Amino acid sequence: MKRFALFILFVFALMFAANTISYAQSQPVLYFCERYDSRKGEVGVSDRFTTGFLTVMVKCDYPLNLTDCAIQYDKYNERTGKFDYYKKFYFTIEPDMKYVFFSKNEESDMRFDDPGFYRVFLLDEDDRTVASSLIEVIR
Repeated sequence: MKRFALFILFVFALMFAANTISYAQSQPVLYFCERYDSRKGEVGVSDRFTTGFLTVMVKCDYPLNLTDCAIQYDKYNERTGKFDYYKKFYFTIEPDMKYVFFSKNEESDMRFDDPGFYRVFLLDEDDRTVASSLIEVIR
């Protein structure tokens, strides 16, 4: 009797899983590339880079509705097992942008100086997370 009950439970679980609809991500996606070229677009997209300058890309299905925003790096601390604040860069963008890149400019040196794992955030003007991603930086 127990086997029959487990079998029925398994069949219902399969039916539920078959009826579940999966959707593509519609929220902002944050990812990285070596640089953004106006003719070629994203050059060298990855989640593992050597130390140095990188470009942070954000893509969304709808306008981000941001003007003042920031890119923040938090570095993983192996000793504590937590992420610690590393750097923060401020930017101004147009509210109707759906696709934007953040890279080195006069005010920011968006460098990853030390190897390790980083958590990178796009923050709104109130420091709320809009998008985030992880990256590994090696020598």
